[in-house]
Amino acid sequence: MLNSMNAIHPDARIGKNLTIGNFNTIGEDVIIGDNCWIANNVTIYPGARIGDGVRIFPGAVVAAVPQDLKFKGEPSTVVIGNGTVLRECVTVHRGTASKGTTVVGDNCLIMAYTHIAHDCRLGNNIIISNATQLAGEVQVDDYAVIGGGSLIHQFCHLGKGIMLQGGALVNKDIPPYVKAAREPISYVGLNSVGLHRRGVPQEDIDIISAVYRLIYLTDLNVTNAVKLVLEKVPQCSIRDEIVEFVTNSERGIIRSAV
Repeated sequence: MLNSMNAIHPDARIGKNLTIGNFNTIGEDVIIGDNCWIANNVTIYPGARIGDGVRIFPGAVVAAVPQDLKFKGEPSTVVIGNGTVLRECVTVHRGTASKGTTVVGDNCLIMAYTHIAHDCRLGNNIIISNATQLAGEVQVDDYAVIGGGSLIHQFCHLGKGIMLQGGALVNKDIPPYVKAAREPISYVGLNSVGLHRRGVPQEDIDIISAVYRLIYLTDLNVTNAVKLVLEKVPQCSIRDEIVEFVTNSERGIIRSAV
């Protein structure tokens, strides 16, 4: 159902079976998929690419130009994946020449007042709690859970399946499957609850635990700890996933609180 009390550009491509409330603005060069629900007072700027079954709550802004001084008006986009929910007053800004697009994956829940800045890349099944702020070019991998009011520094990488405490100040990379908390932000254990809820086999959880015991519970620096992981932990995909993340971290990973 399309309400007449909206400003919808004639060149916007609107899918089937949409519900659109009152006082919304949808610009040109916008694509919206099927079965979406858009509440009142939503603004969708040019460059938005919104998938099927997306729900957008009042006050949200999608594909506004980035708050980045290097942006010179170049064409760029925002991609919102299928089944994702943007709650009240969420803002997702377009990319810049750096990456060209900002991506929020499928089946994510982005809670109220969260900001996702230019060129961020978010995977699937992510939960971001209220008033979290992601600076430019942050990467968040699948199944991450971010507590409310967190501040994520630009270029940080938050790994798959992490759990981040509310109010966190993050200026380092957070490797997969861990809990991160305290100030400064630190490793405080595995996200065991999240792993079990997703049905990760116990043998994989044991491997993850063995890897992080060597990385975080020894006196070795990261480089030597990784060498020890490769020596002591049998080769498998989940071991290699963690090693690759740690080895490729440009900002450096968080350290242990213990």
